[in-house]
Amino acid sequence: MSSSSKAVDLCRALIRCPSVTPEDGGALGVLEDRLKAAGFSTHRLRFSEPGTPDIDNLYARIGNGAPCLVFAGHTDVVPPGDTAAWRFDPFSGEIADGALWGRGASDMKGGIAAFAAAALDYVAANPGLKGSIGLLITGDEEGPAVNGTVKLLEWAAAQGEHFDHCLVGEPTNVEALGDTIKIGRRGSLTGTLQVHGTQGHVAYPQRADNPIPHLLRLLTALIETPLDAGSARFDPSHLEILSVDVGNPATNIIPASARARFNIRFNDRWTPQTLQDEIKRRCAGADSGRTDLSFDPCNALAFVTEADHFTDLVVEAIAAHTGRIAHFSTSGGTSDARFIRAYCPVIEFGLVGATMHKVDECVPLADIDRLTTIYREILTRYFA
Repeated sequence: MSSSSKAVDLCRALIRCPSVTPEDGGALGVLEDRLKAAGFSTHRLRFSEPGTPDIDNLYARIGNGAPCLVFAGHTDVVPPGDTAAWRFDPFSGEIADGALWGRGASDMKGGIAAFAAAALDYVAANPGLKGSIGLLITGDEEGPAVNGTVKLLEWAAAQGEHFDHCLVGEPTNVEALGDTIKIGRRGSLTGTLQVHGTQGHVAYPQRADNPIPHLLRLLTALIETPLDAGSARFDPSHLEILSVDVGNPATNIIPASARARFNIRFNDRWTPQTLQDEIKRRCAGADSGRTDLSFDPCNALAFVTEADHFTDLVVEAIAAHTGRIAHFSTSGGTSDARFIRAYCPVIEFGLVGATMHKVDECVPLADIDRLTTIYREILTRYFA
């Protein structure tokens, strides 16, 4: 069986594991068994922290020397939603119309299957590997991201593990395989506004203080002026209002309070602290009444990986098998690359993300095959 066929087979096996965060569903065991059979040393690690779900993780490595190229990814997936709306059972791994269907096919069991199959093929063909290949696999990327990659990296560092470069197999491409490499990510900051008023009868507004107009003025102050115009590597930062909640079922009562949640995806012009200071400044300049402003803990900072021989190597490997010169991007959501960047240079390249998190998530079989071939090419060039 070719490495590409092995990748499809492995991806189907992973999809059949219902690993909806925080459940593993057997996915890490499927991957670990195949790696161990090929000579990889493996470690299953379960991390916990009060108030968050316990999470299973996997670290695997073959070779002891340098350089060490590590692949990273997550086997956990988002819920499938209404399963009746799917063409096939979301955890059946069906093949139809030249595609593999199921939750996680694109994000990102397809990417994991491709780089695992490529690594297995490379190791089999190069028993005297000069260097090391590692895999960092978590079950907590789609969840709180507390007991996953961040703790797995801390554990690896405590064991004396060193990584020279990392490739994350997230679905980075927009239209076609080979069009995009993620070299960085924006930061993410979430906040809450709570405006306190005075409850009263709607017929006697002079005896009450409606918090809703105050909240609307605050939200207007937050969004009416752009945060910035972008930077050399990033699009402009933007603030999105996520919810406005009053909790008032009555039609004759002015509510006592109003609450709004917002999220900011920010570029490298900001840190969480300077961004919080700016939000506080804007709120202070608005007619806010009695307001509480708070921010969720932030573990997502904006970052960029500078181009080097590794990024050049990946671009060349992609071009060799797709004919495309990949575009460098920092768009999209957050990923676990934000944690890995503290340990080694990291970039992301995987499948096309058109169906990720959607009903009928699927990926063309040809894309899994070609991605496996690209990863195999990257390994060949990296250890040449």
